[in-house]
Amino acid sequence: MNLDNLSRIDLNLLVTLQVLLEEQSVTRAAHRLHLSQSALSKSLQRLRETLDDPLFQRTAHGLKPTAHALALGQQLPQVLQHLYQLTQPPSFTPQTSERHFSFSIVESAYETLFPYFIGPLIQQAPQVKLDSYVWTEKSMHDLQQGQIDIGIAGRDIQSPLTATTDNLADGIECQTLFNDHQVCLVRENHPILEQINKGKWDMQTYLSLRHVQVRCEGNKWWALDYYLANKNLHRDLSATVPDFYGAASICAHTDLIFTLPSSFAKHAQKLYPLTQITLPFEFMPMAYVLMWHERNNQEPGHQWLREMIFNSVSQATP
Repeated sequence: MNLDNLSRIDLNLLVTLQVLLEEQSVTRAAHRLHLSQSALSKSLQRLRETLDDPLFQRTAHGLKPTAHALALGQQLPQVLQHLYQLTQPPSFTPQTSERHFSFSIVESAYETLFPYFIGPLIQQAPQVKLDSYVWTEKSMHDLQQGQIDIGIAGRDIQSPLTATTDNLADGIECQTLFNDHQVCLVRENHPILEQINKGKWDMQTYLSLRHVQVRCEGNKWWALDYYLANKNLHRDLSATVPDFYGAASICAHTDLIFTLPSSFAKHAQKLYPLTQITLPFEFMPMAYVLMWHERNNQEPGHQWLREMIFNSVSQATP
């Protein structure tokens, strides 16, 4: 490492570059950095001279990063995280900490998990600030980039190991909070209940019904639909909605059937006159998992946060 060359670089420029990569707009980046556009343009010019690359091209839609800028963007979040940690004390005291922690949580887990750990967190760390967001198709990328601290999402268990290893981005660690399985909800007095009482409840009967579905991570299909497609079968998805409570409400007021994790079905039944029935065929279970980036493995505040969530949830779930 050539420390003489490094000493000539203004490390603030790395922060500027990261914000420009995220915003791809001088106006928005200047606003985030509390700078004038003129001052930010000067910083961008210094970056270009230091890195010997134009870094961005102006287009009608904002700034377009060059290949070199995109390559730097793959390394910058972790570099900045390490620099940030160097400026922090080596310990974490919940009672006095004013840290901000951010979560991205799959919508079905808000009712099932969030209430159980939010109380203990606030009680132990009254000055800590918590920001939560719904888990989307972009959340895994946000975890990688350090834009959120913790993710909680559902993962299908195809074998004893896959809930913690499949479909995770590079650098993402995870821990299972609890396992779950899929069940069905129908309105009270739904015609299918009489057939079930007569023993007529199988995959063919299930597929003959019209279904309401929740769009998950931007996708209309769930793992169940891909499972059925491999058998040349499909559900009649009559309605696709963005959230679980909306689907439960539709289910309660129509003859549509709703397939969902059993843990959320219990909460839906507290609000709506719904009857729970079993899925009439074998299907893989699922797990709710806690996710974070490996860069935070040893960070004291992050360790405390993960332990609080895991312990609180493990006491509240079977």
